[in-house]
Amino acid sequence: MTSRYAQIAFTPDVQRHQERHGSRDSYARMADAAPPVADLIGPDEAAFIADRDSFYMSTVGESGWPYIQHRGGPPGFLHVLDAHTLGFADFRGNRQYISRGNLDHDDRVSLFLMDYTTRTRMKVFGRARAVEAADDPDLIAALTPAGYPAKVERALLIDVEAYDWNCRQHIPQLFPRDVVEHTIRSLQQRVTDLERQNAELRAKVG
Repeated sequence: MTSRYAQIAFTPDVQRHQERHGSRDSYARMADAAPPVADLIGPDEAAFIADRDSFYMSTVGESGWPYIQHRGGPPGFLHVLDAHTLGFADFRGNRQYISRGNLDHDDRVSLFLMDYTTRTRMKVFGRARAVEAADDPDLIAALTPAGYPAKVERALLIDVEAYDWNCRQHIPQLFPRDVVEHTIRSLQQRVTDLERQNAELRAKVG
């Protein structure tokens, strides 16, 4: 966890619970280790983000209720534009526009990126702004995945404030369907080859 993430996440109420359960001292040192400056996206973070084909984004509405929405696309659809900024093409969905409307009220977002294969997760605090397709066609074109069958309504740009690499405890290990199917096909072919070789050996012995 970065110092900046701790500074944002560890509110007075959170600190009170940390004190009650004996973890406050170590987390206080973490939060105080650096001045409150936005985290930079480094090579490890950029590589992890580029491999993702989905993530979850939370916003907060005018009523105070949090809202979480899934965002998906081909690997790399979430772009690292520079050390401070993420961006992605916002595809048309069910046209409820809850996330979009919430951003008019509060630009703060939290992203949750997961790699179930390696049981790795990354959390991001940031501030998001929408750029409508008609307002910046070049940006929309740059963020739109080639050949992906979806209508892009806008771009979302996220100024990263902080991020955290979380522990893998309790994360189930899951594998993509195409990887599993490829492995099964390989094993089936191997079984077929071994059965053929076994039959040839039996024929020679017989």
